[in-house]
Amino acid sequence: MKQLLIKLREAFISVLPVAAIVLILAATPLTDFSSTELITFSVSAVFLVIGIALFNLGADLAMTPMGSHVGVGLTKSKKLTVLLIVCFVMGILITVAEPDLSVLADQVRAVMNNIVLIVTVGVGVGLFLLIAVLKIVLRRDLSALLLFFYMVLFAICALLIESGKNDFLAMSFDSGGVTTGPITVPFIMALGVGISTTIGGRNSNENSFGLVALCSIGPIIAVMILSLAATGDLTYTIPDYSMSSALGGFGNVIGETVLEVLRALALIVLFFVILQLTVLKLPKPEIVRIVIGIAYTFVGLIVFLTAVKIGFMPIGFKLGTQLADNKIVLVVFGLVIGMVVVLAEPAIHVLNKQVEEITGGGVTKKEMLIALCIGVGLSIALSMIRIIYGFSILYYLIPGYCLSLGLSFFVPKLYTAIAFDSGGVASGPLTSSFILPLAVGACSSVADEGSILSLGFGIVAMVAMIPLITIQLLGFKAVMSAKARNRITMKRILSADDEQIINFAWESDNGK
Repeated sequence: MKQLLIKLREAFISVLPVAAIVLILAATPLTDFSSTELITFSVSAVFLVIGIALFNLGADLAMTPMGSHVGVGLTKSKKLTVLLIVCFVMGILITVAEPDLSVLADQVRAVMNNIVLIVTVGVGVGLFLLIAVLKIVLRRDLSALLLFFYMVLFAICALLIESGKNDFLAMSFDSGGVTTGPITVPFIMALGVGISTTIGGRNSNENSFGLVALCSIGPIIAVMILSLAATGDLTYTIPDYSMSSALGGFGNVIGETVLEVLRALALIVLFFVILQLTVLKLPKPEIVRIVIGIAYTFVGLIVFLTAVKIGFMPIGFKLGTQLADNKIVLVVFGLVIGMVVVLAEPAIHVLNKQVEEITGGGVTKKEMLIALCIGVGLSIALSMIRIIYGFSILYYLIPGYCLSLGLSFFVPKLYTAIAFDSGGVASGPLTSSFILPLAVGACSSVADEGSILSLGFGIVAMVAMIPLITIQLLGFKAVMSAKARNRITMKRILSADDEQIINFAWESDNGK
C-alpha cells in the first residue's frame, strides 16, 4: 500500500499540470467545450492517475523482476542460444503489452491494421533486443552499433521516399518513441543489468546501458519495411475522436480494452510459466510477488486505456482543432505543454538523479531538468511549426540524429549509453494519449486530411530525440569543465615555488 500511494502521488503530479492547463484554457474564448466534455475529461483524469499508478506499480513488482531473473538465470546457464531465443520472444511479448503502442496503433488503423502494426513493432524490438544482448556478451562498442544501424535506418528511409510512401515516415519514427514505455523499459533495463552483472568485466556498469537505445531503432526499421510492402488503399482518414461516440459505446470500449489487455498479458504469463518450470525455478514468494504485479498491471492497463479513449484523446483532438485558428497561440501552447509534460513525468526525475550520481555531480539534477524542459517544449513547438508550414519531419530528424551521433565520439561512452536509453523516457504516456491527438487535431484544421499522416504524426519522435542531444551536450560540458579545471590546477602547480605548492596541497586537503 505504501508503494501504491507513492505511485499515485507520482501519477497525480504527472497528470495534474496537463489537466489544469486544459481546464484553464476552457475558461477562455480560445476554446469552446461543453459541460459534458469538461466533466468527462475531469473524471477521466482521475482514472488516468489511478491507471498510471497501478501499471507502474505492476511494472515494478512484475516486469522488472522478470527481466532481472531472465537475464541472470539464462546467463548462468551458459546457453547463449537459449538466452537469445528467450530474449527475442520476450521482446515481442512485452512490446505487445505496451499501452503507448496500443494508443498509437488505434490512431493509424485507417491505413494499417493495428494488430499487424503491433506485432511488427514487437518483432523489431525482439530482433534488436537479441542484438543488444549480443553486444553485452561480446562487449561491443555501443556508439559504433548505433552509427551503423542509424545508417541502415536512413537508407531504408530513402527507399521509402523513392517508392512514394514518404507519408509513413513520421509514423515509423513515432513507433520507436512509443515502444519504450512504462512496461518495456523496466523489463529491458533489468534484463541488461542482470546479464551484465552476471558476465562481469571491467565495464559491466557501462555495458548494462544501451539495450533501450538499440530496441528503439528496431520498431522504426520494422514499420518502414512494413510500409514498403503495404498495398491497397493507403488513404488516411481521421479516427472518430468525438467524446459522444466514446460515451455512447462505453460498454464496447471497456470490453475491447479488457480483451486487448488480456491477450497481451496472457502471452507474457504463459511464456514466463514455461521458463519458470524449465530454467528459472524461482522460490514461491518471488512467484507470488510477480503474480500480484501482473494483476496490478492488468487492472492498471484497462483503467488507463479506457480513460485515454474516452476523455483525453477527444479533448486533445478538439483542443488542437480550436487552437489552430490562431497559429501563434498554437506554437506557444506547444512550447508550454511540452515543458509541463516533461516536468511532470516521474521517470524524468529518476533519470536526472541517476545522471547526477553517475557523473559525480558533473551534471546536476537541476541542469538536466531545465535542459529537458526547454528541449521537449521546443520539440513540440517546432512540430507545430512543421504542421503550419507543411514540411517533412526529416528536416528536423536528420540534423538531430547527425548531431547526437557525432557527439557520441566526443563524450564518455557512459553518457552516450544513458542519453540514447533516455530517448523513450521523455515520451511518456501523456505524449501518445494527449499530445499526439492534439497534433492530429491541429493538422486537420491547418492542412487537408491527406496530409495528416505525414504532418500530424512525428511529434513523439521529436520528443524522444531531445534527450539524445541534451544529455550528451551536458556530458560534453562536464568533460570540458573538468579539463579546464585540471589545466588551471596544473598551471598553478607549475608556476608556483615550493612554499606555494605546500600551501596549495594543504588547502586542497582541507577542501579550500
